[in-house]
Amino acid sequence: MRETYGQPLARDAMAYVLAGGRGSRLAELTDNRAKPAVYFGGVSRIIDFALSNAINSGIRRIGVATQYKAHSLIRHMQRAWNFMRPERNESFDILPASQRISELMWYEGTADAVFQNIDIIASHAPKYMVILAGDHIYKMDYERMLQQHVNAGADVTIGCLVVPRAEAREFGVMAVDTASVITDFIEKPADPPGIPGDPANALASMGIYVFNTDFLFAELRRDAATPGSSRDFGKDIIPYIVKHGKVVAHRFTDSCIRAAEGTGEYWRDVGTLDAYFAANLDLTDVVPELDMYDRDWPVWTDQIVAAPAKFVHDSDGRRGMAISSLISQDCIVSGAVARRSLLFTGVKMGSFSSVEEGVILPHCNIGRGARLRRVVIDSGVRIPEGLVVGEDPVLDAKRFRRTENGVCLITKPMIERLK
Repeated sequence: MRETYGQPLARDAMAYVLAGGRGSRLAELTDNRAKPAVYFGGVSRIIDFALSNAINSGIRRIGVATQYKAHSLIRHMQRAWNFMRPERNESFDILPASQRISELMWYEGTADAVFQNIDIIASHAPKYMVILAGDHIYKMDYERMLQQHVNAGADVTIGCLVVPRAEAREFGVMAVDTASVITDFIEKPADPPGIPGDPANALASMGIYVFNTDFLFAELRRDAATPGSSRDFGKDIIPYIVKHGKVVAHRFTDSCIRAAEGTGEYWRDVGTLDAYFAANLDLTDVVPELDMYDRDWPVWTDQIVAAPAKFVHDSDGRRGMAISSLISQDCIVSGAVARRSLLFTGVKMGSFSSVEEGVILPHCNIGRGARLRRVVIDSGVRIPEGLVVGEDPVLDAKRFRRTENGVCLITKPMIERLK
């Protein structure tokens, strides 16, 4: 049993997920899909983590704002998240940028993505709003954050990571007093303020906010009427409330769901190819810090009907096997080897091929004799027989997108150019 914290507040809350971002630092991986729709962990999408946290926390009213190339994201949510029932006071609203306020306006910023849907939110009458980013990998109990918000009498509560000050320069950073009340909010400061009593570390924003709904609506309307505002939570809404209200920091350590006792907190921004690659490979550890097998806090996703994974052939040099790897349904490893890799749904590996440290997205086909190391392969790619990647950095960089850490992204157009 998990510990409870008084009367649950999640039933009076609505989670609102901001899922409109392109994620351009993921390069060609987001050419045809929004970042929250990118595959992760063998069977999931990135957005499934924020949505699963909401469901597992007890929140039963959810809205998702979409914008950039949203088709695959919307299709995924329709298939995976269609179990909410209005008769149980549950709802799941997909809210594309539909120019509802003006025919000339898409969502101008994160705050505008909420403002344009105030009437839809009001129809559900939530007492609290939990604003979430849809593009991070983590497990968190939002009920604990809601409890702190109410107990502190805060206007806004912000989810925070404790990070070394040198790393905090890439975040929105909070200066706090000894009671965790935020006294200043600075976007990407050159010299981040330290934490009282812990000056080597800083508090960085996770992009998670809890508001009383009426207060949020009032602030969104005020901001919408403010000339020159960029309509953004981090740049406009939060700094204004820090100066004129009470904003409290909620530390992730107080609400994270750990893989096991003694393991660390796990939160990842998978916004670059290297970060995306590393977070996927984290799951191949013997005891990963992110537990995908936790039945008490599952990651919900689309349950595809497919055959089990299969490994065939058992002779020297032609043995189907996987070591320290995640192999999804409908995969066939035919006389091939996968080491410290993730094979997503429907991947086929031909005889004498090998993958080491690979993130192979759904329905890829790896030809006979191919040798692949440190690769991310986009969905549906057919790797030619005998192709070698990961052994010649100069050649790899000419043919594929190669990162500073030596990870190669391979897409269909890149393979077409080899012919």
